Amino acid sequence: MRILFGIIFFAFSVSSSLLAQESYNECVNALEICPNESYSVNNLGANVTFCPGCEDDFTFCFTPQNSIWLSFTTNATGGNVQVDFSNLVFELSAGQDTELQATIIAAVAPCDATTYTQLGNCLSNESGNFSLIALGLNPSTTYYVVIDGDNNGVGITDPAECTFDVSVSGVGVDRPISSISIDPNMASVCLQETVTFTASITDCPNTGNYEWFINGVLAATTTIPNFQTSALTQGDIVSVQTACYAICPATPSDATSPITVLSFPIDAGPDQTIQPGESAILGGATTASTFEWTPTFNVSNPFNLNPVVSPSETVTYTLTATQNGCTLTDQTIITVVSFIEIPNSFSPNEDGANDTWIIEGAELYPDASMKIYSRWGQPVFETIGYTKLKAWDGTNQRGKPLAAGVYYFIFELRDSEEQLFKGSLTMVR
Repeated sequence: MRILFGIIFFAFSVSSSLLAQESYNECVNALEICPNESYSVNNLGANVTFCPGCEDDFTFCFTPQNSIWLSFTTNATGGNVQVDFSNLVFELSAGQDTELQATIIAAVAPCDATTYTQLGNCLSNESGNFSLIALGLNPSTTYYVVIDGDNNGVGITDPAECTFDVSVSGVGVDRPISSISIDPNMASVCLQETVTFTASITDCPNTGNYEWFINGVLAATTTIPNFQTSALTQGDIVSVQTACYAICPATPSDATSPITVLSFPIDAGPDQTIQPGESAILGGATTASTFEWTPTFNVSNPFNLNPVVSPSETVTYTLTATQNGCTLTDQTIITVVSFIEIPNSFSPNEDGANDTWIIEGAELYPDASMKIYSRWGQPVFETIGYTKLKAWDGTNQRGKPLAAGVYYFIFELRDSEEQLFKGSLTMVR
């Protein structure tokens, strides 16, 4: 049982070490550190890639044991750079060292040890906070920082493994802090008011898209620094952010204060349905002192909340009211239904009764189109405006009487609802 437990424990330890290995264990995956930001890193489970010209094939300063790689890029002017290490926490296994070693490297070819040049100080045996300093670095150039666990001393069998914080600073990497401001940062708006927000940026090269949020929810992404909305509600907060700098991107953001939305009651009343020739009373209501109905045609008084309207076809009426500088609208629909009675027969026998095919209500539609066809599809009658004077008397287009029988019609009202009637009628002689 003791042997089995030892095997299981060893396997678990190896597995944990492999899982703990960070991607920046390899130079090609060096962790990019940005100016004046702190990063927590470690070399737990790290190893070396050692072959001629490989990333760890160097002996200046120290011989790598379990190295990790960081990188930084200088600004457009270059200069002095300092890399600070702090809050070192070492693994405390038997026979394991508790010191770090580190240096800064310039590489003509990335991660090619044959092109390395060691820069600034090279430190070993570091167990507390320490700093690397490199002077006069070239502008717009990427440099590497390699950190390794020390492995020397009496009774030491394994290189140090450590978790620590690292940051880079100095005139060689410093850059202006990007900022963004949103305008207008108003205290209040009117309900339904269209507001255009504008973002102003400072020290933001390589500007990306602008992301606009309402109460933290993405509302729009724009390529220009403007955002327009008419959907603000009470207490909404509008914010914006963008990306600056191609290397080590910064994401400045800004937000308005909670916005007060000014409003007042307005109601155009319920929708209504009437027949042609009938009137309706609009049921408007508002606390505003200034209001008006549109359209004004066939409205008894557009400045009265409850005018009488007499539309000949379906109309949407809009009530517009203004109070304290805010204008709001509401709408109601008055639907005019067709009052059309289409008989299915008539008898043009000159007896003075039912001699023409009269359609009640047709005269309300002066633009209506009537077409009548024989059972074989031949047109026999056509007119625009089907009134009693124009009603079909059973003759063809040349005025000759047609035979009794079944005929077919298409009656198109040509109103706002584009109503169309189709069917058959019987002519009796």
